[in-house]
Amino acid sequence: MVTAVNPPVDPGATPVGARALAPDLARGGMLLLIALANVHVYVYGQPTGVRGYPRDLTTVERVVAAVQLVLVDGRAYPLFGLLFGYGIIQLARRRSAVGMPAPTVKRLVRRRGWWMLAIGFVHATLLWAGDIVGLYGLIAVLLVGLFVTGSDRALLVTTGISLLFAGLLGLVIELTPPEQTASLASMTIVDPAGAVLTRVFEWLALTLTFGLGVFGAVALGAWAARRTFLDEPQRHRRLLARVAVIGLATAVLGGLPLALIAADVWRAPFGLGLAAGFLHAVSGYAGGIGYAALFGLLAVRLAGHGKVGPVTAALQACGQRSLSCYLAQSVAFVALLPAWTFGLGEQIGLWQAALIGLSAWAVILVVAAVSAHAGYRGPAETLLRRLTYGPRRTHTAAA
Repeated sequence: MVTAVNPPVDPGATPVGARALAPDLARGGMLLLIALANVHVYVYGQPTGVRGYPRDLTTVERVVAAVQLVLVDGRAYPLFGLLFGYGIIQLARRRSAVGMPAPTVKRLVRRRGWWMLAIGFVHATLLWAGDIVGLYGLIAVLLVGLFVTGSDRALLVTTGISLLFAGLLGLVIELTPPEQTASLASMTIVDPAGAVLTRVFEWLALTLTFGLGVFGAVALGAWAARRTFLDEPQRHRRLLARVAVIGLATAVLGGLPLALIAADVWRAPFGLGLAAGFLHAVSGYAGGIGYAALFGLLAVRLAGHGKVGPVTAALQACGQRSLSCYLAQSVAFVALLPAWTFGLGEQIGLWQAALIGLSAWAVILVVAAVSAHAGYRGPAETLLRRLTYGPRRTHTAAA
């Protein structure tokens, strides 16, 4: 008599209490960087220059532009990609632990990626053409085999190829025609229906273009997750310290030439301007890695104290609801800035836009903390889990 063997049961999403602290802290802090990186694109009606920043800046705005170019712009999205790749391996490892075969895990990651692409499309159509949720979903769909079963060498080679593309894209961005008065044309359109159609085309172009420069960050995150750098940061404390220092220093030094150009401190010749764009983009990868390592060190420090303070708890809650918080930022910006709503993007300067970005992130941080205290999951996360795992899995994960 042959005894039937039941197939492994999908464990569903990781319960909140079992999540590693460092990746969630990094996601919460990353959302501040993304808010600052995105909000200046909503400023329109002024001639644009370096990476969409306005050309005519006050002294305060020059400082804001310089700080963002060395610490934020081109550094936030590599961090996002790295954490996304890290999460893919966490998802795969959780299923491998219960005996699920690799092909089944790949199908799950691919299904999740397709739904992320769908969410990204809706986000871009209704709110923000610079959506990255769909982009990373598409990367997961196309490269799931590499992430789940690819060799470490293949992951690192993929990172190197994408890094080269990122540098070339950074170079091309500096060729932006000076006649433009907006980074995205959809910001300037008063008619909501016309803005929708324009955003769809902008999103398609941005997804296909900038995907070339960030897929390597996802591969690098997968490589790092295989070594549990952020799951067990205490084991890698010295390495994380070196990576944080070297990575962030590289980001600052690599972004400085373009920052000086944006702040109108250095009027570089055409060729050197292109080189500055290349260097800025390449050093952004180092910045993303450095930020991830920095949050890993923060998690080690907090573990040593044995408790999490209110600010850290809020960051953690925001990271656990990163998709919902990311989408909420777009709602806040769109409610105020583009021409088809209140049109404040035409009336404010760069420093005011940065203040709006910081304020939106802070309010969303508080909402995330209150939601965590009340036991509510993020609505976007709940939706994505339900679409990926089904109703039963979503319920189990939230229990």
